Amino acid sequence: MTQSEFALWLQTIPARDLHRYELLDGFVVMEPLAAWPHGEIEGEVVSRLKSFLMSKPKALGRVFGSSQGFDLPTGDTVEPDVSFVSAERWQALMRPVRGFPAVVPDLVVEILSPSTKKIDQEQKKRIYERNGVREYWLIDPASHSVQLLVATGSMFDAGRLLSADDVLASQVLPGLEVRVADLFPVP
Repeated sequence: MTQSEFALWLQTIPARDLHRYELLDGFVVMEPLAAWPHGEIEGEVVSRLKSFLMSKPKALGRVFGSSQGFDLPTGDTVEPDVSFVSAERWQALMRPVRGFPAVVPDLVVEILSPSTKKIDQEQKKRIYERNGVREYWLIDPASHSVQLLVATGSMFDAGRLLSADDVLASQVLPGLEVRVADLFPVP
């Protein structure tokens, strides 16, 4: 399926269908509703990114939550849990933006769940890498850890696994530092 076929197909989905859909490697992938603490972690990450960006004198870019889809150059349409698009990449977009922006986020965050973990760690990692995502965070609520992958050239590095006691320091947003434990809600 192409991105334009996917966009048309999405218009046929009944309003009562609460699933999320992505176009990965030409196939439609359905994702179920996220269970707790997924949404709370997403909110925390968005809040921290927004706060960081607001503390800067110059607009560095935009932060998006999980309802924002992106049409990537490889023909994939993705809907990351959290994403950051730099001002430079956003300004390079063709105007006006309709539907899914045809832009590659600089930073993508996926929150792992049992039903999407393998897709996020393998298939979406490859898709993000091929399209030029510069930094990829895989947040694991089960282990209270974050795998941080940074692009070196056209590939992600081997990654660093950060535990709750570690501090996540972004390469894409220099100066952004978050204690990993602070991303996870207290039960």
